[in-house]
Amino acid sequence: MTNEARPILMLPAWLCLALAGGVGGWLHNFSAAGVAITIWTLTVIVLFACWKISSVRAWTMTIDLKWLIGLHLSRFVGFYFLTLASRGELPSGFARPAGLGDIVVAALALVLITVPLLRGMRMLVLAWNAIGLLDILFVVSSALRFCLRDLDSMLPLRVLPLSLLPTFLVPLIIVSHVLIFVRMRKR
Repeated sequence: MTNEARPILMLPAWLCLALAGGVGGWLHNFSAAGVAITIWTLTVIVLFACWKISSVRAWTMTIDLKWLIGLHLSRFVGFYFLTLASRGELPSGFARPAGLGDIVVAALALVLITVPLLRGMRMLVLAWNAIGLLDILFVVSSALRFCLRDLDSMLPLRVLPLSLLPTFLVPLIIVSHVLIFVRMRKR
């Protein structure tokens, strides 16, 4: 296996592990702190890999920025948050701000990847990235706050399909924001 292929193969392997964890109900009985520790541990591991593993570092520093921005289209999951809140399956105090913030970030990401990145758009990408990072940090802290108050109120985030958020997608989203800032700084 070539060094270039390793990072690409790591993502599906991680996704399969996260799916297995979801099927196995690994997060179902986690405490709020356990879920938070999972998110931040995975984020640190991925950041460490991006920094210390040469093939991963080379891949993350050369992948087209549109792919890193495109990952944020997954944040249209905000619509599902709103649907769950309307059914009473997620607290509205969490789902509305988290869902709307994610939808806005995803919509702006869609604009950024469909419009050619011109020189003048650098500031727009940086502004979007800052807003997106602040939003995901708000979502994580808000989820933790609601879990600490009533763990069962946030059960949909601890079972499939949404268990993929803390075990796969949220760490990747946070890391992608960091990588975009690093890549934009180097330009």
